[in-house]
Amino acid sequence: MGGRRTKYKQGPPAPLRNPDETRPSTKKLGKRKANVDHEPEATANSPSKKRTKDPEKVSKIKPTPTKEKSTPLSEEGESDGWEVASDLEDVDGFAADSLDDLDIDEDDDLLRGVPEELDLGSDDEEVELLPQKGRKSKQAERPTKIIPTASDEDSDDESDNEDGPITGKNIESRSRALDEKAAREAELDIEEMQNAAFEGSDEDIDMEGEGEDAEAFHLPTAEERAEEKEHVADVHVVQRRMRECVRVLGNFSKLGAKGRLRSEYVDQLVSDIASYYGYNDFLAEKLFQLFSVSEAIEFFEANEVSRPVTIRTNTLKTRRRDLAQALINRGVNLEPIGKWTNVGLQVFESSVPIGATPEYLSGHYMLQAASSFLPVIALKPQPNERILDMASAPGGKTTHIAALLQNTGIVFANDANKARTKSLTANVHRLGCKNVIVCSYDGREFPKVMGGFDRVLLDAPCSGTGVISKDSSVKVNKSERDFHLLSHLQKQLILCAIDSVSPDSKTGGFLVYSTCSVTIDENEAVVDYALRKRPNVKLVDTGLGFGRDGFTKYRGKSFHPSVKLTKRFYPHVHNMDGFYVAKFKVERRAKIKAGTQEAQSTNAVDADEQQEDVGFDSEEDKVFIEEGKRIQLKAKGLRVPRRRQLDIAGKAVKAAA
Repeated sequence: MGGRRTKYKQGPPAPLRNPDETRPSTKKLGKRKANVDHEPEATANSPSKKRTKDPEKVSKIKPTPTKEKSTPLSEEGESDGWEVASDLEDVDGFAADSLDDLDIDEDDDLLRGVPEELDLGSDDEEVELLPQKGRKSKQAERPTKIIPTASDEDSDDESDNEDGPITGKNIESRSRALDEKAAREAELDIEEMQNAAFEGSDEDIDMEGEGEDAEAFHLPTAEERAEEKEHVADVHVVQRRMRECVRVLGNFSKLGAKGRLRSEYVDQLVSDIASYYGYNDFLAEKLFQLFSVSEAIEFFEANEVSRPVTIRTNTLKTRRRDLAQALINRGVNLEPIGKWTNVGLQVFESSVPIGATPEYLSGHYMLQAASSFLPVIALKPQPNERILDMASAPGGKTTHIAALLQNTGIVFANDANKARTKSLTANVHRLGCKNVIVCSYDGREFPKVMGGFDRVLLDAPCSGTGVISKDSSVKVNKSERDFHLLSHLQKQLILCAIDSVSPDSKTGGFLVYSTCSVTIDENEAVVDYALRKRPNVKLVDTGLGFGRDGFTKYRGKSFHPSVKLTKRFYPHVHNMDGFYVAKFKVERRAKIKAGTQEAQSTNAVDADEQQEDVGFDSEEDKVFIEEGKRIQLKAKGLRVPRRRQLDIAGKAVKAAA
């Protein structure tokens, strides 16, 4: 009889197993699937099994801990014929198919009989579910929170208000909730800071890598220190001793050894810093005195690390955005330096030489340290001004000024070293600066050479203690005499720079003094000297939004209160070279009052009377005065006027008569 039943008739069953053989356990079967040995071989024409909801024909099996749907697949990607658990009404258990609904042969005794219970594993075992090709549940699509936090309770309460749109009704409650949340976070921050400070005081007792069994710290005496300098000290011993000295000096009243002075710990720490970092004793002590104990170690450590590579965009030829995109396309990883400059870029890594790209050769940017931006930003040049750069080589600041002037006005780029003017001229041409005049004069002669500038930039020659990371030779080749000579030169240059500024300038009248040094002798002491020698100048705000204020008191020295307006920059704080910037405003000299002139004339008359009483004759000594002036001019290297032999001889005869 033909028909649908004959068409899908099941094939012959597999041969029966020998009854003497042991029957395999069904406990290894999982996911409600029978053993392959006991079921007929699946064929492409096998009929699909029917579902049943009759409770009498449902066999109970153990529930599994998961409630997710699973559809086991065969190797061919087709369904094995087992039922999907979520399709049944009973959610807590699974129902098995009735064997009566299957078209099987009557001789198959193994499939006839009482249905056995399948062991799907205990609740502690994790059941691996095969990927599901059918429909997905909404719970599976929703991401689960792996680590719950303490804020989950608050978020659950406020979820109704936060998820909905902002309306006039809930805006007040939302604002109140945000204020409360900010207040709670502020309280937590304060509590964490207090706990951290408390824990830090406790941790001072046991340093890192040291326990109760560690050897007790012994502070060497002066004799032991002298003996240790004769041979090479162990680096680990010096490092541990430095750490111990810093810890003791941080809380000397509690941790200091009895009978030992604080100065002994300081001397030992300075000596260890000099030997560990490679400084001479004089410079190590000079730099150590600028900071607190812990900050001094940070400063010396920062000098061992090179500063980031930075470039300045030449706005005469391109924009920073276009330059950054062009360099990124060439494999350069960079980002803006900070909000304080709109032309600087910091380079992290580059697959091409950053100083040989087509953009560099075209003058689109200049390799320049970030600290060199600061003096020009403080100078703030205006278009059509006459500006003097007294020490300009190699031209980073000069070209920056020309770019801010937009090639208007005039920039006089001066440098005392004529050999360095070659690189200065090359950079001026490469960057397309058309308003720059290069000259080579001693800065101390400039008021006589030319004056009346609207603004003057003096980046004075210095010891270079702020750029030790670039030039490590500073550690050993600077002595006390070098600092005295440099400070004397800087004082001469700053007075000449002040005299070169025109106080009648409508837009300017400013002087910016800067050094790449961090010592007091070259910075605050020079600025204070200029304020005392030139009463017509005063310090003004630099306009830089960051940096530390200048010192007004240092080791018994007191400076003018306005020195606080100057700015200091450190490598360990601002991640740039050590730098100092001061800005002066030059005003007209005050006129002498009439009463003062009368008093001065009276004093002059009294002085003349006294001179007459002594018997001093100015005409008689004029020859010697002129000779002294000639000697002074010759010592300065200036042109000496020729002597008038007849006048000298006549005056000598007249004096003899």
